[in-house]
Amino acid sequence: MLFSDEAKLNPSIKGISMPYTLIHNEQESKYEYHIDGFIAYINYQEQNGNIHLTHTIVPEALAGKGLANILLEDVLEQLKKDNKKAVAQCSYIIKYLEKHPDKRDYFVR
Repeated sequence: MLFSDEAKLNPSIKGISMPYTLIHNEQESKYEYHIDGFIAYINYQEQNGNIHLTHTIVPEALAGKGLANILLEDVLEQLKKDNKKAVAQCSYIIKYLEKHPDKRDYFVR
C-alpha cells in the first residue's frame, strides 16, 4: 500500500534527491522506502493490535544520511493515523526512543 500523501523531498538527506514514498508492504510485514534502486525498511509483527518494530535496514549505499530516523518517524506517523501503537524491539528503535523521549506517546508503555 502506498501512502501517497507521505511523498517527500528531503534535502537534508545528502545524495538523495528523488521524492520517496512510505510503502506498507503488508505481504512481507514491512514499511519501505524505495530509493535509487535500493530498499530501506522496517520489519514488524502485529501482536494484540500493537505493531512490534523488529528490524531496521538501510542499505550501505544509503547509510549515514539519517534515513533510518526519517523512515522510523514516517512509520510512527502512519501508525498514529492507523490508531496503533509501536513496540520497540529493534536496537536502533530502542536507542531512538532513548534519544527522543518526546516520542513515547507513539509506543506502548
